[in-house]
Amino acid sequence: QDTESPSAVELIAERGLDGLPDALAALINEAMRVERERHVGAGRYERSDARRGYANGYKTRTMKTRMGALELRVPQVREGGFYPQSLDKGLRSERALKLALAQMYVEGVSTRKVARITEQLCGFEVSSTEVSRCTALLDEELAAWRERDLGVYPYVYLDARYEKVRHGGQVIDTAVLVALGVAPDGKRDVLGISVELSEAEVHWRRFLEQLGKRGLHGVKLFVSDCHAGLKAARIATFPSVPWQRCQFHLQQNAGQYVPRQSLRKAVASDLRHVFNAPDADEARRLLKRFMATWETKAPKLAAWAAEAVPESFAVFAMPTEHRRRLRTSNALERLNKELKRRTRVATLFPNTASCERLASAVAMEISEEWVSGRAYLNMDGDH
Repeated sequence: QDTESPSAVELIAERGLDGLPDALAALINEAMRVERERHVGAGRYERSDARRGYANGYKTRTMKTRMGALELRVPQVREGGFYPQSLDKGLRSERALKLALAQMYVEGVSTRKVARITEQLCGFEVSSTEVSRCTALLDEELAAWRERDLGVYPYVYLDARYEKVRHGGQVIDTAVLVALGVAPDGKRDVLGISVELSEAEVHWRRFLEQLGKRGLHGVKLFVSDCHAGLKAARIATFPSVPWQRCQFHLQQNAGQYVPRQSLRKAVASDLRHVFNAPDADEARRLLKRFMATWETKAPKLAAWAAEAVPESFAVFAMPTEHRRRLRTSNALERLNKELKRRTRVATLFPNTASCERLASAVAMEISEEWVSGRAYLNMDGDH
């Protein structure tokens, strides 16, 4: 392989999977441990006539990389004279190990190929069994995050995006279901990720039921688009919680009922006046005016608005200072943007597990950033 020009795997790593520092650290630590065993000629607690030395614990070291700071455990030997080439080769090792993870994540198969890439670029051999062990540790971490206990989240946003996944010999558009919550301290947190064959009610219902079983409670408002499967599942699982239909999506939906292109701008402006009303009573008054204005020129639009637009009025019952961020599902925009950026280089996932693995890793990374960062909403006096 020509290491001067980036391969497809390198591009995947460079552009799509730079959010896995913990996984990279785990793989480097494992590689260094294997190197020490080979240096001393014996494994841990192993009796061997070929032994040339003895292990002597670990020293912690922070390694700065393009992925961020990695906390490493550098193995020591009692006799000295050992230094892991994983660190000695620095940036080259970082790239190789990062590529190995990228290959594993995007292809979802062939640990032998991962081992070959690591050997080719790092200069040392790591077996497929050792690669499997490292990636299994990451899978355990991601699963534990997806299944962690939840608590009170006053506001919950629900959405889905689609990825191409090979399933049963065919390539299908598979739904990645996402739930984002705003905690009592006002910070966002990704509550769950699930890859399902579609947005049918059965899939959304299972997803929402799992959130409930994990302890989600205290929800005052759900915010989402009006997908039939999601709507039915939400009513079945959280029937008493109010629902806010995303006003941004409503603006887009309205365009389907405008008979002429020249009318679109005026319709959008009139609809914005309804959404920007100071309270529910004024919103209902402006909606009646909207319907009267368009009943003759666009009767289908007026009929649609009468049924659909009131579904976006639940936000008026929420604190005034929260409404701007609760009236749409834009709180998910950053997460969806990152998911798209990371997954677009994959083009096609070999199975749902590999898709869920990558989506979970991205969501976990962003969620940790949100939880440790600034508040999304000021919740003082609201709980």
